[in-house]
Order: sequence, then C-alpha cells, then structure tokens
Amino acid sequence: MTIRIGVIGTGSIGREHIERVTRRTSGAVISAVTDIDRALAEKAAGEAGGARVCADGAELIASADVDAVLVTSWGPTHAEHVLGAVAAGKPVLCEKPLATTAEDCLAVMAAEEAYGRRLVQVGFMRRYDTGYRELKRIISGGGIGRALMMHCAHRNRAVPDAYTTDMAVQDSGVHEIDAARWLLNDEIVSVQVIVPRSTSRRFEHLADPQFILFETADGVRIDLEVFVNCQYGYDIQCEAIGEKGLIRLPDPARAQLRAAARIGTAIDQEWDDRFSAAFDAELQAWVDSAAAGRATGPSAWDGYAATAVSVAAVRAQRSGGVEQVEMVDKPAFYA
Repeated sequence: MTIRIGVIGTGSIGREHIERVTRRTSGAVISAVTDIDRALAEKAAGEAGGARVCADGAELIASADVDAVLVTSWGPTHAEHVLGAVAAGKPVLCEKPLATTAEDCLAVMAAEEAYGRRLVQVGFMRRYDTGYRELKRIISGGGIGRALMMHCAHRNRAVPDAYTTDMAVQDSGVHEIDAARWLLNDEIVSVQVIVPRSTSRRFEHLADPQFILFETADGVRIDLEVFVNCQYGYDIQCEAIGEKGLIRLPDPARAQLRAAARIGTAIDQEWDDRFSAAFDAELQAWVDSAAAGRATGPSAWDGYAATAVSVAAVRAQRSGGVEQVEMVDKPAFYA
C-alpha cells in the first residue's frame, strides 16, 4: 500500500520532509502541497515530482488523493490543521509544537479521544536518534539505577535576528523537554530560568545563553543550557546520573583527523546535519503506522505536556522565579 501524503507548509522543514519522503522513504508519495506563499508551494510541488497544489490546508485535508497529512506550517496554525485531519479521520504528523497553547493541545486530545483511535504523531525526532534510543534502553533497563539528575545542553552556532528569548524554550529547548520526559518516564512539574552573563554575539533583544532548571514529579533535577550563538557549531549533549552509574549521549561518529600537530574531529554545523538519520527513521515509522491506520510515535499527550512545560518556562523567563507546570491528569486513552 502506498500512502499519499499531503504537506501543509513548504518552508525549509516542509521541503526537507518532501525530499525525505520522495527519496528515502518507502511506501509513500507526496500527492498534494499547500503554503500561504503559492509560489513556494508550486516550487515544492515540482520537487515532489508533480504534486498538486491546494489553495489551503482545509482543501488539502479534504482531498480524496490525500491519505495522511504532514503539518510543517507556522506553529500557531498547527492546531487548526491537526484538528482538521482528525475530523477527516486521516493520520497526521505534526512538527513541534503540537500547538502554541495548552488549550489548543487539549482540544486536539479531546477530538482524538472522540474519534476513538490515535491519529496524531508529534515530530519529536530525538526519540528516533540512535544515541537517544540507547540512553532510553539503558535507563529503562536499570543500567544506572534510580535516576537522580540530568544535564543537557542545546547549542546552535548562530540564530537569525527573528529569534526571540522565548524561542529558546519553545523552539529549541522543547526538544530536551520531550527527551527528558521520555527518557525518565516522568513528568516535569516545575521550571526556573536563570540568565547568566550574555554573549556579545547575541542580538540586543535576545537573552543568550539561558540556564533552565526543571524538577520532575519523582524528584529528578534537570538542568538545560540553551546557547544559540555558541559560534563553533550545533552541539547537543545529554547526561543522566543514577544511583549506580552515569550514561552520556555519544557525539556523532566522526573520523579522527591527525594533521598540523593536532588531533580532532568535525563538529556538525546545523541541526539537519546532526539529526538527518533520526528524521529519516521518524518519517518511515510514521508512514508505516499510517498504513496500519494507527499512530505509534510521540502522542498528542506528549505534545500537550511539552507545551505545558514551555508555557511555564516562558513565565519563568519573565518572573525569574520557580513556576509550576499546570497540567491535567493524563487521560486513560494515552496510557
């Protein structure tokens, strides 16, 4: 069975996914695309091998030649398109965030529960990275004993002028938020943001770096450094400490170069270099689950939990104090 995918949003991540589906994913084709920029959508349609261009997301979702929907549009539009896909009974992979407000995430969960079957997967691709999956296997298997602490870092070489202080949580740190929840099988209940000495490389409107402290329901303390103008590359770190041992996320495998009296390895410069294989695995898993008619990856609950923590973190950026994460109880539907 070939899954016909409609893509809503043909910016950089949308075009990356189109290329991924077209060239490196089995069992799927891109049948339709849409974007608020018609010219951009037409260009993406050509790159997809002649996909049809729809006027908007609603038309695409309703199309008979679309079996599943990939949402890669601007974050505030995600809830509208995901709700439309659920109403149409079509599997949907939504890039993070699931929605920009907890209320919209709750609406998505309610719609999915009413439908009676999971259709929504959220694009937390770290769960498909080989290193993160090894961390998960060992932590879940008791390899480090009871988890006590976690240290994380999210570093970008540089960001554009449009990047704002709250995006350090909502767009960057949200990946660590989801990864920590998943690795520890625990929910984050409080957050505090500390702003250390700022780099002179930042834009004046941006607080960078930021130090974010989390506490989970089981008492694990997590610290996250978000430094989006570190200059040297794209660097993701994660280390979990338990009662019996420590486990650290491995750096990407690189050949070691010995030259000019030095030994060294290359450092990734952008996120798509670091997580290309994880994106490939994520898309393939989603296509396979769409063919089976049931979502299996990160759920709408995971999207809601990450958004709820992000909302609390933005409050903490402004207050400077410890902010509690406000969440409903997990529905049995997502158990």
